[in-house]
Amino acid sequence: MVAAWRQAGMSYIQYSSLCARLLRRALKPDAQAKAMKKEETFSKVNVWKDGKPEKKD
Repeated sequence: MVAAWRQAGMSYIQYSSLCARLLRRALKPDAQAKAMKKEETFSKVNVWKDGKPEKKD
């Protein structure tokens, strides 16, 4: 037996992200605004050289 998300050609991360997004959109308007902020994603990239992070100029 194969999981439904696997049969749909999705990874588990994609599936859980989709479920979370749909749940946030189903909330009442007052709770939805707060929950939609969690949908934003931030990332930080550090370049490493010789085992130490390089400083940005």
